[in-house]
Amino acid sequence: MELKQLQALVAISEHGSFSAAAKALDTVQSNISAHLSRLEKELGSSLIDRASGELTDEGEMVLARAKRILHEVEDIDTDIHSLGDSVSGDCRIGTLGTTARWLMPPLLNSLTRHHPGVRLTIVEGASSALMLRLLSGEIDAALVHFPIAEANVESKEMFAEELLLLAPKKHGLSSRETISLEELSEHPILLAPRGTAARRIIDRAAASKGVALRAQAEIDGMRLMASLVFEGFGAAIVPASAVPGWLKGDFVRIGVPDLPRRVVGWVQRERPRPNRATLAVRDVAFEVAGRHAPRQPGISLEITAKQAKGTRG
Repeated sequence: MELKQLQALVAISEHGSFSAAAKALDTVQSNISAHLSRLEKELGSSLIDRASGELTDEGEMVLARAKRILHEVEDIDTDIHSLGDSVSGDCRIGTLGTTARWLMPPLLNSLTRHHPGVRLTIVEGASSALMLRLLSGEIDAALVHFPIAEANVESKEMFAEELLLLAPKKHGLSSRETISLEELSEHPILLAPRGTAARRIIDRAAASKGVALRAQAEIDGMRLMASLVFEGFGAAIVPASAVPGWLKGDFVRIGVPDLPRRVVGWVQRERPRPNRATLAVRDVAFEVAGRHAPRQPGISLEITAKQAKGTRG
């Protein structure tokens, strides 16, 4: 198996045809066909349906690994050439949309100043989706909601933020300044899906009060959940960063003292080790968060021992 064969498969999947793949790799179509045919012969399986041009199930499996292998090969070169003071190379990180709103602008500015050779790709998504992409090798690291249930990853808490109830002004609870979980259990609200980190935190807090919250709908994505509230669909438990202090509209923020703060942190795979570009982005991310987190309403760098324990359990 040769790298050219894997490159041909990836190019076909990304560009949609043998001819487009050849153009992208600066070669001729016959070479692309030959590379793919040899790869299929070695594996004893068809990777692309010649009639439809779509990858087969086997092709999708090989493609995922091929991308990881090619990325690792690229990292060898960039890491060796980054052994001096300057760091260069590609870094692909995932981030929660609520965190990206305040952290990414200063992070990008800092990277431009201190590590101009780092090429950063940012993927926004919910924690559950980002963890899948991290474990599959599609991204190098992620900023997600703790706790982390997956093994074989390294994680470090970055900041904690308050969880609150966001409700439309026409909602029956809109006149409240605070509400207990016992009272809240009497009203259906928008909740994160069962099994997600956010839902586990909320359900655990409710169970400690002897109640269970009722889901009007389950939404995997805090920004989407907040948007549904803004549209008047219902009330929802969201982190403080989902509704920054400057945001105004037909909604109210209601405190829920029984809820713990949610912890957001950095996660990366243990193996393969992140390249130097990713480690540089990690260091910049923590430095920037240290300066900017305290300025965000409801966000703190202080993580109590209880909260830190909860992020690992």
